[in-house]
Amino acid sequence: MPIATPEVYAEMLDRAKANEFAYPAINVTSSETVNAAIRGFAEAESDGIIQFSTGGAEFASGQKVKDMVTGATALAEFAQVVAAKYDVNVALHTDHCPKDKLDGFVRPLIEISAERVKNGQNPLFQSHMWDGSAIDLDENLEIAAELLAKTAAAHIILEVEIGVVGGEEDGVEAEINEKLYTAEGDFLKTIDALGAGEKGRYLLAATFGNVHGVYKPGNVKLRPDVLKGGQEAASKKLGLDAGSKPFELVFHGGSGSLPEEIREAVSYGVVKMNVDTDTQYAFTRPIVDHFFKNYDGVLKIDGEVGNKKVYDPRSYLKAAEAGMAQRVVEACQALGSAGTKLK
Repeated sequence: MPIATPEVYAEMLDRAKANEFAYPAINVTSSETVNAAIRGFAEAESDGIIQFSTGGAEFASGQKVKDMVTGATALAEFAQVVAAKYDVNVALHTDHCPKDKLDGFVRPLIEISAERVKNGQNPLFQSHMWDGSAIDLDENLEIAAELLAKTAAAHIILEVEIGVVGGEEDGVEAEINEKLYTAEGDFLKTIDALGAGEKGRYLLAATFGNVHGVYKPGNVKLRPDVLKGGQEAASKKLGLDAGSKPFELVFHGGSGSLPEEIREAVSYGVVKMNVDTDTQYAFTRPIVDHFFKNYDGVLKIDGEVGNKKVYDPRSYLKAAEAGMAQRVVEACQALGSAGTKLK
């Protein structure tokens, strides 16, 4: 299928929320990882999301170019061609974008999509993330409101973050402290600034102890009940029935989370969970195995010629694709999206 249209993406998110499952959002940095992610979705019979961080997009543009918009556009165009060969829907998203990178990443990409929509095409991306977690909440939401007006006009969904995700990703680092838990008042401020959908659709990355990077299960103290409290406070403010979930939530820093923590978070309205660290390892591990097992073939040792069959990049990148695809399948199963693809 082609990359999801705005209407299909909206339906994907609606179904996830209504049926209490979430889509894995897989960070990719190259054509190989794009292939692995989409293959994983197809093997799990799940629709899904692939996303590019600022660093991932810059990397994809080449080390002599190092331009985030160029890399993101190239990967998006590649995904458009490849996804058409699969029978699942794939949405394109950009991950964490802090204030100092907005003008060099998200804003130009929104303009590209706005121009496409003006010409009768679909937007290049289906959603973009604005990460204002490092600045004051009022300024964060003021910028979010400005971006929401632009994304809504371009048929794009905006993702915003309130609270802080700990750890480090793409050079953005946050301490592990009480700021990892979004306060109920912050949920209410978000509604005041962004509305409840009438100003444009948005996803909310509220934090409940999330940490980027590598950690063993149980080492990070996740409190999914924070999401429940935020939904309840928002429902009361909006005059909705008890048990309503007005926010569509995003789970960041999900690598290493316990299955029961994932299930609980999804039950409170999480429709998207970012997966990066685990899929990085799943991609790299088969390459390491290949090089260890074929050491004297991938290197020209003691004047020998090596073995072209094992130093051909295709030989180990095929294994890397398969390894990462399998981890994507596992993510779909853990989040309940396996077997739910739109027909």
